[in-house]
Amino acid sequence: MSFTRRTGLLATAAVVALALSACAQRAPAAIEPAAQQGSGFPVTIEHLYGTTRIPADPQRIATVSWVNADAVLALGVVPVGMAKDTWGNNEQGSTPWKDAKLTELGAPIGSEKAPVQYDETDGVNFTEMAKLSPDLIVAAYSGMTEEDYAKLSKIAPVIGPIAENYTTSWQQAITAVGKALGRDAQAATTVLDLETQLASAAQEHPVFKDATFIAGNLEPGKGGINLYAGGDNRPRFLASLGMKQAPLVDANTPKGKFFVNWSAERANELDSDVFFTWLPKGTSNESIAAHKLFGQIPAVRKGGLAAISDDTLTLAISASSPLSLPWAMDTMVPLLADAAEAAKASGK
Repeated sequence: MSFTRRTGLLATAAVVALALSACAQRAPAAIEPAAQQGSGFPVTIEHLYGTTRIPADPQRIATVSWVNADAVLALGVVPVGMAKDTWGNNEQGSTPWKDAKLTELGAPIGSEKAPVQYDETDGVNFTEMAKLSPDLIVAAYSGMTEEDYAKLSKIAPVIGPIAENYTTSWQQAITAVGKALGRDAQAATTVLDLETQLASAAQEHPVFKDATFIAGNLEPGKGGINLYAGGDNRPRFLASLGMKQAPLVDANTPKGKFFVNWSAERANELDSDVFFTWLPKGTSNESIAAHKLFGQIPAVRKGGLAAISDDTLTLAISASSPLSLPWAMDTMVPLLADAAEAAKASGK
């Protein structure tokens, strides 16, 4: 399976019919309403489709896509509704980091206070969100169309995508959510704390400082290569550790896109110390090195292949959030450091 945002929520291209007439059902309230942290309303949030005015402290928050529920939870608020995770998910349609935070806030999935989970396989689930009677909908990280934004705005104020095509950073997402909930200071502290963790990891591994990288996706079954541009979360994560992205990636990525298809016949041109990729289960570093074309990638030849085949770990990086990155760092940082060290030691 090839993992881009079109295999997860981008698979939700079709739009279900809007059903605002659905009657409201009982749903959990936020554990810690934003009102407890101060006033300052109304506030306005700028996003891709304009400006959204939030007149008062939101008490019933619904989220779409990935990352957005994480951002709300990271600020100590339980949404009334959130999308099920359908890639890299567990049996509860959730993730380990989301489950841990929900438990901390007294609202584990399956409990009375847990968020309602709705399916977004066929598109934004207008019907289920309307039933929850939210007073704020968060879609800061999403590929939401302007048409969907307009429909959702008939249900409640919507924080639309801050940047297009799933390129909103986790910092932008939680900053927007913090402002919307009257928790600006808490959001700023969360950003600072996580950026400090990333900076500390970079200092602990000085090999990152002089290492170059390419974040991509190798598809042995199809012989294809995708490269992720600087606006995508994967290269953002690697760059936050002090590595530098190989310039050829952004130079060859079309404007407005977060990835570019690269011909496997040109694999030898992908010059970097580290090549980070997700691999399908059953694929190993050795099989990539033995591949007629993938084996020509300079990082692969130098021992700098940093590959993971765990879908949940891949999701934690590709849909980075203030909750997912701390969960992933213990595994990812040593993996990347080993790859960078091997590449430097090879002398090739």
